[in-house]
Amino acid sequence: MKKFFKRIRLVFKVHKFLPFLIEFFTSRLVPLKQKFVSAGLIIGYFLLPFDIIPDFFTLIGVVDDVGVLLIIFQQIIKMAPGELKEKHKLE
Repeated sequence: MKKFFKRIRLVFKVHKFLPFLIEFFTSRLVPLKQKFVSAGLIIGYFLLPFDIIPDFFTLIGVVDDVGVLLIIFQQIIKMAPGELKEKHKLE
């Protein structure tokens, strides 16, 4: 249940993702292996057409996509160095 609420709070920090991701992928603090894993997660999400709930169920279909994307971003944030998390106020 704690992870669920953590993901809900993450939704409200979406505006911080783009600057964080740019710095994550350009920073020398992040090991190359973590950058490849993170890029693989993001690319894999967009390339694999599997849905838990099909998108033709308009609102509900989008919610599961957002949930999966939030889980991916949460994993990327976990891999990020502490300095980067603190700078972008993501934890």
